[in-house]
Amino acid sequence: MARRPTKKEMLPVVGGNGKPHMRRLTKSNWTKEKEREFLAVLAETCNVVRACEAVGMSTQSAYWRRRRNAAFRVAWAETLATAYQRLELVLIERTLNGTEKVMQRHDGTEDRMREYPNNLGLALLKLHRSSAETVQRPVAIENGDEARERLVQKLLRLKKRRQT
Repeated sequence: MARRPTKKEMLPVVGGNGKPHMRRLTKSNWTKEKEREFLAVLAETCNVVRACEAVGMSTQSAYWRRRRNAAFRVAWAETLATAYQRLELVLIERTLNGTEKVMQRHDGTEDRMREYPNNLGLALLKLHRSSAETVQRPVAIENGDEARERLVQKLLRLKKRRQT
């Protein structure tokens, strides 16, 4: 007679019908430790494939878990948001301060110059123009209809930005 699994060996999941149920924990399941490691690698690389390889899980299982587990979905989104903010700060610093470029002359001497990536700066300005404009405008909402309209407009801008 097979023994019944203990609570520690069971994992709460949401089934295809949307109803929660318990499933047996196996080696192929995500653990808290795998989650932490996945999120750490994702924060460093912004690369889901590399993060999955680091924890020995498939990308399909990662996306499945994100779809089914709200806490994991939130942690994933926060991790990527933080990683992209860090990346953006590096790009802003590079745009403002430039990068040093070493040029080799024919006579063997070196010439150093600073290179400023204008395209990167323009792309960052374009990306943040709408958020800068909303910060500059004073927010004085008289009624709920105006607030609703502003929210709808902001959501449309976000949707448009995601599509480009």
